Amino acid sequence: MSKFHSFHIPVLGIGFSVDTPIKVAHLGVDSVVSLSDDILLEKLRRMYCTKFKFDYTEITNKMSDYRAKRITSYLNLMNSIIDQKIQELRKNAFNSYEEITDYLAALPSSSSIKQKFQEILKAKINLSDAKLWIQDNLLKGNIDVNIMTKVDRENFDGDTPLPIEFNDAHAALRGFAQSKLKSSVVFSAGMNPRLYSYITQFEDFYPDINGSINKKIILKVSDYKSALIQGMFLAKKGIWVSEYRIESGLNCGGHAFATKGYLIGPILEEFKTKRNDLVQTVFSLLTNALKQVNRIVPSSVLSVKISAQGGVGTSKEHELLLNYYNVDSVGWGTPFLLVPEATNVDSATLNKLIESTEKDLYLSNISPLGVPFNNLRGNTKDIEKERFIDKGRPGSACPKKFLALNKEYGDKGLCTASRQYQNLKIKELELDNLSPEEHKIKLNTIVEKTCLCVGLGTSALLENKLDTRTEGKAVSICPGPNLAYFSKEMTLSEITNHIYGKINVITRTDRPNMFMKELSLYYQHLKKSIENIEVSGQKKQLKLFSKNLNDGIIYYYDMFKQNKRVFEHELSKILDELTSYKNEVEILTTKIEESKV
Repeated sequence: MSKFHSFHIPVLGIGFSVDTPIKVAHLGVDSVVSLSDDILLEKLRRMYCTKFKFDYTEITNKMSDYRAKRITSYLNLMNSIIDQKIQELRKNAFNSYEEITDYLAALPSSSSIKQKFQEILKAKINLSDAKLWIQDNLLKGNIDVNIMTKVDRENFDGDTPLPIEFNDAHAALRGFAQSKLKSSVVFSAGMNPRLYSYITQFEDFYPDINGSINKKIILKVSDYKSALIQGMFLAKKGIWVSEYRIESGLNCGGHAFATKGYLIGPILEEFKTKRNDLVQTVFSLLTNALKQVNRIVPSSVLSVKISAQGGVGTSKEHELLLNYYNVDSVGWGTPFLLVPEATNVDSATLNKLIESTEKDLYLSNISPLGVPFNNLRGNTKDIEKERFIDKGRPGSACPKKFLALNKEYGDKGLCTASRQYQNLKIKELELDNLSPEEHKIKLNTIVEKTCLCVGLGTSALLENKLDTRTEGKAVSICPGPNLAYFSKEMTLSEITNHIYGKINVITRTDRPNMFMKELSLYYQHLKKSIENIEVSGQKKQLKLFSKNLNDGIIYYYDMFKQNKRVFEHELSKILDELTSYKNEVEILTTKIEESKV
């Protein structure tokens, strides 16, 4: 199968890209759907069944295995709708040029498929032969799905724990595995050995003799070591990782999983130089594992894709990732929040995004998972949270409980953003007899958490005019810092033309290079961490962080010079900035050494 596009749309929150495949897959664009909220998926399934005239029977929470069944049904419906749209596109290719023109316009100029089709249109060839070519070559983009591995809440029947396969992430995996999709599951947020072991229960994840796999694995990773460890773990179980998706720790939206000072440039360089070693090492383990359980062993080494995402904003950066680092696809996430044709962002939030600047986009502590979270200042979910605090009723009613993972107060778990949990923590705090200043600081760490499993899905309900009585109308959103440089609503055509360098939608002239932006974020992260070194006691970790950051800066001196044609107009400025950051990191390193921890 020919690869149509060199970009993909990553998962965007819970609801922002939840139906993106229906909007873009018939144009050959790959995108990723969150499987976090089966309640949201069921509401959307009902809506889309009505819209596209499919039969609908509700899957209630009184049915056995309802979460997996809802996910399977939603994915199958999306697949059917997209098949319907692509068939219409193929049928009308030589009757109505409007849709096929949109299809072709979305492709890069270098696309061999685009060039071939344009030749067919010009040539006087047999129409039936042309239609056969269309049938074989106008293919849909992937409907990939995302599972956060650690969001694997245990479920109960009354007070009795259900078997582990009914945990949230396990049920989501089963829902995908039992669907008709031939696509990939993206595992994010780290390794979950029990979940990874559960993959072996489903036949579609194993390769056939030709190396074909119906359900593929994509691992979202932050560095090469993590990719190797997880790839080997799965290979020993007979499961192949088809793609390693490298994500910039601090330059993406959503949760920010900062590395130990490793910058994305050196990380990509390591994948580039060790790619073959990774494939050979993991494939050797895979073949041994498959032989041990008498399974089919592929006749040749399986392929591996490398993709990257985080802070990409220009066609030059896009091309550098493809051509210098040899990645197979580049993720463009945050800019697509400004593309209503592709994502669900309610009008009020969309306007806030358009008007946002650097100061409005910040790393917060609002996530119940306890991981730094990219946030938009003034979003309606945070305003709602503050209103509850002012009324003396902090916390969320927690209607969905997907993040009810804290077990301080019982085996069933509570979400740290819930009213129940916060009330219990505040009562404990009152007994500590702290000074007013200390009390205020600790109180804020309790009440600042936001109900993300609701807030990140609400926009999809609002945009599709669906019932929000349970969820309310307040919206959380999680753009990356790169959004500050995109300042208008865009069409799908505009953003794809921008990605491929046909137009430029960025009007600001002060946007930093993606590598330099990430470097600045890591520098600020180190600087802030050193301020708390006496409390955290992380001297050893911060020394490693500063060393890796310094090594990354040295690497960038060489990388930018090697690509001076790409950066010719900004090279001098970049090199000066690198020198400045190197000096600043040396000062911070001295502070770490001199700390009394």
